[in-house]
Amino acid sequence: MYNSLKYINSISTLLGNAAMVLTCLMVCSMLYEVGARYVFQSPTLWAFDISYMLNGSIFLLAGAYSLNHEAHVRIDFLSSKLPIRLQQNLNAIIYAFIAGPAFAAFSWVATKKAYTAFLTGEVENVSPWAPLVWPFYSIIALGLIACTIQLYLEAIKFMLGSKIPGHTTDSGVPLND
Repeated sequence: MYNSLKYINSISTLLGNAAMVLTCLMVCSMLYEVGARYVFQSPTLWAFDISYMLNGSIFLLAGAYSLNHEAHVRIDFLSSKLPIRLQQNLNAIIYAFIAGPAFAAFSWVATKKAYTAFLTGEVENVSPWAPLVWPFYSIIALGLIACTIQLYLEAIKFMLGSKIPGHTTDSGVPLND
């Protein structure tokens, strides 16, 4: 079980690192656009599309990483007053039976949308650049699938009592292993 947890955590870390690289790419593309627009008076056609596509990709690819490392926003002013074991059980139930199924449904819809966009060669209709949208939709689907898997993994960690809500280890693996 420990190896499975470690493997899934490593996938989340890989996707988080990809989001970090995409962040650098987004900054560079926006700096290029600013220079092209204001220094050379020659704005690009692709800047707006790249910015929203990279921003959405960064957000979703980093989701599983954030869950794994407890880097997400947690509103626990009430639950933090409860005993640790009850907090763990509450988190396990919410992750496994509320958030997990919702993210699984989002993943299903996003995957279908990406596949359809790929088959039809769908392009962004409101953009003068008109890029293909299936790569963006595919990243959305990948990020949602990774979040879904990570939600269930976190639920297991909470059920086993190996993770405390709001706490993390450097490696992202269970506390008692």
